[in-house]
Amino acid sequence: MKLHPSISKDEIVLPQAFPMVISESKGVTPTFQRLHWHTALEINYIQKGSGYYLINGNRYEFQQGDLVLIHSNDLHRAFEAEELVMSIVMFDPGFLALEQRYAPELLLPFRETGNRFDNVLDRDNPMHGCVVSMLSGMEEEYARKEPYFEVVVRAQLIQFLALVNRYFSKNDTIKAQHARGMDVIRAVLHQMEEDISYPWTLGELAEGAHLSSSRFSSLFTQVVGTSPMDYLIQLRLSQAAHLLEATDKKIIEVAEECGFRNLSNFNRLFKQHVGKLPSELRT
Repeated sequence: MKLHPSISKDEIVLPQAFPMVISESKGVTPTFQRLHWHTALEINYIQKGSGYYLINGNRYEFQQGDLVLIHSNDLHRAFEAEELVMSIVMFDPGFLALEQRYAPELLLPFRETGNRFDNVLDRDNPMHGCVVSMLSGMEEEYARKEPYFEVVVRAQLIQFLALVNRYFSKNDTIKAQHARGMDVIRAVLHQMEEDISYPWTLGELAEGAHLSSSRFSSLFTQVVGTSPMDYLIQLRLSQAAHLLEATDKKIIEVAEECGFRNLSNFNRLFKQHVGKLPSELRT
């Protein structure tokens, strides 16, 4: 699986003794609105609402009841359509190393997403309700944390993956995203993140990718989910929010450092995307 050195890895903190975390998310937090990747394996269960994921440049719609699998180092980004609530299971790939000694294909649903398995499991599969029920049981056991819950949760996860392997594997394969196109977009994202204060134009970004502006814009939107300039604004606002919370820099200094030459424009965009004015976030 290819890494993305141009995009900072999200550090998912998993307990050393039991490297697995099950949580619930309401909506899509700013952290997951941007393209990101991590080494943890991830399972999402959509409890309510709808939206879509962009995973390695491919778009996957999801709705209530869906299960989404995300492999280590997958470049992904979530979008909420309405009232999204989802359960999130994250665990270290090495968590089931012992089981893979006897069942080496146990993690194939992650390793072969886009080929033998879909990122969003087929909701029309007769076994879909069964694996959803197993995941819900895993979440309940983890939340109660009764004696030996680690053993029970681990066993449930193994059974979940075994049934996904058994019943959700596909006979045909889906053609993978063209590697060069992904590399081009990763390089552009690296340019943006390395110098977000620079007044980038669409023409400059397209020229760096050796593509026409229209072709570059189309490819970027396919992979990232928004236009290059919209994503640049989101990237700048994300950095600005971080600086407002983590430093004592003046708001006008934060705006300039993040590429906003006009304070009123910065305030307007920040309010539009974050939901608060910069001064309100700092307070």
